[in-house]
This record gives sequence, C-alpha cells and structure tokens, in this order.
Amino acid sequence: MMAHTNSVDELTSIIAKNYQQVKERIAEACLRVHRSPDVVTLVVVSKGHTVDKIRCAIELGMRIFGENYVEEGAEKIKTIGQVAGLEWHMIGHIQSRKAEAVVQNFDMVHSLDSLKLARRLDRFAAESGKVLPVLLECNVSGEESKFGFPASDPNRWDDLLAEFSEIAQLSHLEIRGLMTMAPFYENPEYTRPVFRKLVELQGYLKTRLPEVRWDDISMGMSSDFEVAIEEGATIVRIGQAILGERPQP
Repeated sequence: MMAHTNSVDELTSIIAKNYQQVKERIAEACLRVHRSPDVVTLVVVSKGHTVDKIRCAIELGMRIFGENYVEEGAEKIKTIGQVAGLEWHMIGHIQSRKAEAVVQNFDMVHSLDSLKLARRLDRFAAESGKVLPVLLECNVSGEESKFGFPASDPNRWDDLLAEFSEIAQLSHLEIRGLMTMAPFYENPEYTRPVFRKLVELQGYLKTRLPEVRWDDISMGMSSDFEVAIEEGATIVRIGQAILGERPQP
C-alpha cells in the first residue's frame, strides 16, 4: 500500500493512476446524466496525508485541497507555501474560537453551520480586508452525529430563512451554495435520497432568497461521489480514492 512506499517516483505513479481513474469516473458519471465534467470541481481531501503526498499531487496538476482540522491545515499551508492557482478549502467542523485562523489560512469554507460562526468569520474577514466564500452546511439526513443547519424535514425549511438571510447580509462573507455530509453506506445508492434532498433545498432557497448565489453543491466523497454527481453535485471532496489510505496515527 502507499503508506509503505518510500520512493517519490513510486508515490507519484500511484497517485497519478488514481487521479486519472477518478477523473474518468467523474466524466462517466457526468455523461450518464448529460452534464459536462467541466461543471464539477474536485477538492482533494488531504486530511491526515503528508506534505510529500500533497506535493506529488500538486506536481500532477491538482490545485484545490480540503482540510478538516484548522491546525493541521495551517501547518501544511505554511510548509507548502505559494503555488500558482493553489486553493485550500476548510471542509471540517469549525469551532468558533478557531474562526480567525480559518480566515487567515483558507480560501473557502464548506462547513459554515451556524449564525454564530458566520458572524465571527465575517468579523475576522473584515479585519483582514477580505471576502470569504462560504457554503452553508446542511444536515439533510437527520443523522444526529452530523453537523449542519437542521434541514432533514422540508416542512421546517422556512425556519432556516431568517438565519440564512442574515448570513447573506454579512458583507465579508459570500454565500456560494450548500454542503452536506451523507451517512456512510456500503452501497452508495443509499446516499441518493440525501443528495437529492440537498438539491431540493437548493431549489427552495433559490426561490425564497433569490438575491443569494446558491450555485454550488458540495457533496460526495470517495465512496459515493458518482451518485452525488448524478444528483447534481458541483463540488466533490475526494481523498482516499486519490491519495490512498490515510496513515494510521
């Protein structure tokens, strides 16, 4: 397995093959539902992976990386430094006290899950003189272990509007759309209703808050990204299928 590979050439070769296979699977999923692969953005989830692996991925042309933990991500960002076109996305749960570090280090947030966090991110973005693109994380599955605005019951979607409207008015945040984490199933087909519901929520919000940009849907990971694309994902977050198993701590 990759974790035991020492040769940079060997590592690059494995990641290159995985990357090619994932791109082909994305293209095939798009073809099945008459979408262009160009509308799907790949975020390479680098959580738990070494800087060496990330550098291999950068050499192979990957440019958008997703991290789950603020400190781990910030350390990698500092170590890797400036690379043309490189973007770092925060995709994991954010504790309010780490909002400043998120603003300082990341180019986009997928996991904005409360009005309180939105206000803190906005405040620090204002101090940094930047506008931070964000996705609103919505828990459409109802799974209690998942973070996100409660959105599993369409009859309660009206309850979200006041907070979403307030977030949209924060001048240093720019809402770009929605994100969800589906439950893990051995059979990825079981995730389909979850992904479908997020797209339904997107349609609802486009109608109710038309002044906000709801273009992006971040959903789907290594185990289920093809189903997510078939249901309308514009961003998929894929780590293991490209970078291999994360090393055990």
